[in-house]
Amino acid sequence: MTLARHVARTLSLGLPLVGSLVAMVLIGVTDAAMLGRYSVEALAAGTLGHTYFFTLYLLTSGFAFAVQGIAADATGRGDERAARRATRMALWLSALAGAAVMPAMIWSEPVLRALGQTEQVARDGEAYLRIAAWGLVPMLVMSVLRSHLSALERTRVVLWATLAAGALNMAVNWVLIFGNLGAPEMGIRGAAVASVAVQVSMAAALWAYAARGPGMARWALFRNLGRPDWPMLRRVAALGWPVGLTHLSESGLFAASALMMGWLGTTALAAHGIAIQIASAIFVVHLGLSQAATVRVGRLAGEADAAGLRRAAVAAILLSSAAVAAATVLYLGAGRWLIGLFLDRADPAAPAILGLGATLLVVAALFQLVDAAQVMALGMLRGLQDTRVPMVMAVVAYWGVGMPTGYVLGFPLGLGPVGIWLGLTAGLAVAAAALGWRLLRLLPPAERAPLTTAPSA
Repeated sequence: MTLARHVARTLSLGLPLVGSLVAMVLIGVTDAAMLGRYSVEALAAGTLGHTYFFTLYLLTSGFAFAVQGIAADATGRGDERAARRATRMALWLSALAGAAVMPAMIWSEPVLRALGQTEQVARDGEAYLRIAAWGLVPMLVMSVLRSHLSALERTRVVLWATLAAGALNMAVNWVLIFGNLGAPEMGIRGAAVASVAVQVSMAAALWAYAARGPGMARWALFRNLGRPDWPMLRRVAALGWPVGLTHLSESGLFAASALMMGWLGTTALAAHGIAIQIASAIFVVHLGLSQAATVRVGRLAGEADAAGLRRAAVAAILLSSAAVAAATVLYLGAGRWLIGLFLDRADPAAPAILGLGATLLVVAALFQLVDAAQVMALGMLRGLQDTRVPMVMAVVAYWGVGMPTGYVLGFPLGLGPVGIWLGLTAGLAVAAAALGWRLLRLLPPAERAPLTTAPSA
């Protein structure tokens, strides 16, 4: 297969994944907008509760992501049985992990208060989480099935299910937050009910498709679902827990950067919040391409196609590089306009926030280059079923380099918010270099066959 064909295959696989991730971001934006119209207090508690929920989701989502590499590799080898075994055991592990952390959401008020939240926000946050907690296991089940379908290169159904979920979320929010159509006015609890409804609906839709969708019956995915498969369970667990910790450590890095911004004042925190939201929205393009790269690399590893695997890796890098170039033009050419979309120009603080936010987006042009490189390397390493060493590399880079560099540049050296962002960039750059080296070390020469996956998994 030519390089151009690999680019087309990766794009065909990746665009629906990117679209589904964008739709998930828009669901969060819709929640914030509707809660903001209800009350400032509801918005604050809802944002806090969603962040808490998502942190625990990241921690427990590693088993779902592990499925992509295992199932893609098995599919490449023509071993349909191994693909469904991996998905079944990922469903087991995800359900157990989700159930294990649910108490931390149901009784979250003491934790939220210990994190410095006011009594009212902590109480409302727990009220949200007591309901939202019941959506965690369905969300993890949805994530496992999303990975399974992605490994089979059936990503369009994931996109359509996510878009439908977004419409459902908006409708249920409108009814339950504000008490429309004769429903009780539930406020923040209504937003939590809407979230659970979305997560259950998405899980049910993907479950139905995986069982009875066109061409899916032959996979018999849910046959013997209740039967333990201890060797595969251990394999999925060994691959999955490092992925969860990698996600958590990166999320924690950005949470800690927001905390440091808060030390610099409201203007710095507001500018950081807007700029990071813009950067995060664009980052989902790289994340979707990274997941597509996981599948393509995993499948070609299973086929023992060393030359094709290297071309697939190059194709993924080329697509991500094109996205980086487009984002750079956007940041440098329209940064002030983007920041302005989030501000009321009549607010006295708006000019300062606008100026600082635009400056941070200039840094983001460099920031997203290394962020894209490290997430693409992580995705391809997962396709090779290599997760433990990359986890160590990422954690050391994020917390051993990124966080202390950001603190030193931001405070002792007096660079303020820009210094903190440069520190994040340094940490991500070290992660990109280390993970890139690891990937080059594991990729076989084009003439080598058969291909083996990483021994560390």
